[in-house]
Amino acid sequence: MDVAALCEDHAGMISQPYQLYVERSDPAKNMARYYAMEIEPTMFGEACLTRRWGRIGKRGQEKKHVFEREEEAVRLFLELVKQKRGRGYRPKTTLRHSRS
Repeated sequence: MDVAALCEDHAGMISQPYQLYVERSDPAKNMARYYAMEIEPTMFGEACLTRRWGRIGKRGQEKKHVFEREEEAVRLFLELVKQKRGRGYRPKTTLRHSRS
């Protein structure tokens, strides 16, 4: 069975939701990137960390990591958050329009 199939069933329990979506944009360099992660249970009770990245508005790439314990997945999740923040990725900002 492949890793993608393992990660698609949500039979197990994760103690809390782990999700992240950040972007890095630099118009001068024509850069518009996104990076997304989430931890979900597999159908065998393992923790699956799914990473997605690419150009904003495009499908991009995906990689899945399966861990026996949730703590291992969270450790990698936090390492990647630190790495992405260091490279300039930030949460997506939303513009609010005031009504007159």
